Amino acid sequence: MKKLFLAFLLLSNGAFAQNGEVKTEAKSAVESGIEFFHGTFDEALKKAKEENKLVFMDAYAEWCGPCKRMAATTFKDEKVGKFMNDNFVNVKMDMEKGEGPDLQRKFDVSAYPTLLFLNEKGESVHKSIGGLDNAALIAQGRAALSKIDNTKDFEKDYTAGKRDAGLVLNYVRALNRAGKPSLKVVNDFLLKNTATNDTTQRIIFEGTTQADSKVFDLLVKNRLQIAPLFSEKLVNDRLEAAIEKTMENAIAFKSEDLQKEAKEKMAKYFPAKADMFSMESDIKFSKATADVDKFCKACDVYVKKEAKSDARRLYLTAKNMTESFPYDKTVLAAAEKYLKKAAENGGMVEYVYLYAQTLHRIGKKSDALAAAEKALKIAQESAAQFVPAVQQLIEQIKEKS
Repeated sequence: MKKLFLAFLLLSNGAFAQNGEVKTEAKSAVESGIEFFHGTFDEALKKAKEENKLVFMDAYAEWCGPCKRMAATTFKDEKVGKFMNDNFVNVKMDMEKGEGPDLQRKFDVSAYPTLLFLNEKGESVHKSIGGLDNAALIAQGRAALSKIDNTKDFEKDYTAGKRDAGLVLNYVRALNRAGKPSLKVVNDFLLKNTATNDTTQRIIFEGTTQADSKVFDLLVKNRLQIAPLFSEKLVNDRLEAAIEKTMENAIAFKSEDLQKEAKEKMAKYFPAKADMFSMESDIKFSKATADVDKFCKACDVYVKKEAKSDARRLYLTAKNMTESFPYDKTVLAAAEKYLKKAAENGGMVEYVYLYAQTLHRIGKKSDALAAAEKALKIAQESAAQFVPAVQQLIEQIKEKS
């Protein structure tokens, strides 16, 4: 789910308790980010073929500044890690050492970092040059996946009646990678196949795409047996992603039942993240259903538990509110309180500017003008790029109604 405010501060790494519950423990940012394969280029291609994935190759040089920044930030992000680990065999290759020079010539790498997405044959299907932030890397990954939709290769045999486990596994993987629904294929297979062999366990893992499904419960039930095929972390990541997908569906279809189920399963299996997940989902769900009262209440709960006097969080919450319901006086009045604290505690020009803008929208002209003039002073002293926007706001406030 796209985050509208700061990312979770509490990260957890799942470990499976003997009593069947998922327990969590603190983990470092490195462990939550991209897991890079340590092996040769050919071994990475072999692994990609076995797992029906693309290869993501970070072609870098030790002296490259943007390469170092990506390694220290983007590659360590939790959401980036989940996406890249689920969809790619990830490798880092120094273009000036070992296999690097040969790969540099093969893929015509002339700038660093060059980010390559390769098929199992070692052919480039997508290429990006330069450092990327979290969202941009995920976007490039999705662009690469969109170019490799081999579902038809398996669909033909599947439609013809072939249902062996190997074909079903590859079909499900291909469907998931292409962003197409795979749940029916998984359910049909599991209705007739109850064997607990490795391939069936892999189908259960790959088929767990949403929490409101029987296959999700099967993954939970069999996770101790399935974990050695992947890792405890990857199984936990799959369960969490499935819960998040159910919440996405709840919001998209405005289903209170799905929202309730997602919140309950997050609380049960990932308690360290449950409060933030619940607060965030309440904000998003009430926004989607245009329930202003619940939206304001959900924002207030978040502020009291997480923002308090944190100027940045107060500002981001109020910004979300004013963008979601830009002309609703109830929402704007609530946002005004948060922005007043943000402006007083933070003093950033954008905080004071939005405070002035919000005061103007709810009709507090004199207060809005005072706040706008304060924002102009801050901008003139330390943020000149904001001066034109603040001056324009002052002119709007001064206009006769």
